[in-house]
Amino acid sequence: MLQVQIKPTQKIGLTREEIKLIENVVLKKDFAMWHTRNVWLFSYYFVRIQILDVLQKKWSDLLDGRLYYTMNKNEKPVSFKVPEQAKEILEYYRPSNGSNADYIFPYLKKANPNNKRDVFIKSRNGTTVLNKYLKEITEKCGVNKNLTYHIARHSFRNIAGDAISPSLLQKLYHHSALKTTILYQANFIHKDADDALDAVLNS
Repeated sequence: MLQVQIKPTQKIGLTREEIKLIENVVLKKDFAMWHTRNVWLFSYYFVRIQILDVLQKKWSDLLDGRLYYTMNKNEKPVSFKVPEQAKEILEYYRPSNGSNADYIFPYLKKANPNNKRDVFIKSRNGTTVLNKYLKEITEKCGVNKNLTYHIARHSFRNIAGDAISPSLLQKLYHHSALKTTILYQANFIHKDADDALDAVLNS
């Protein structure tokens, strides 16, 4: 039987410095690019939460300083503390007289929350629009990387890889097995290999 071998791909995330550039770039409030930046950072701040999950978050998902949601990917319930950086973004969108049933971000305002297909289609359309403006944001920031919402996931792994132990990352990623976490992080843990190379070349 012929076996198809899938070659591993190079996964590259943003650095802390590049994240700062995106955080600090001056954008016109309430314009498409401004919303795009906020949604991307929200995804990054919450341990690389998937974009469909971000767009479908409602105010009712926030309780006692935590974000509660069920992942679209595997229907696994997860919860995260709301970091200070995310609180700043939330304050931009918090309605003065809205309902807890409202979506946090504006992309699903016209979606029927009782129609899963309608929510999915509008989420997918929103993702297409967001990815378009992400490219413009990188150009404006001078970040020479192809920024997508998947890169928010890679960026968190890239920064966390050399800073947090695999056992703690396992908790953040809500993986049932440590082996899964190690496989996820394999492309992003560089420090030991870098130190080894320096030891050989500079000894």
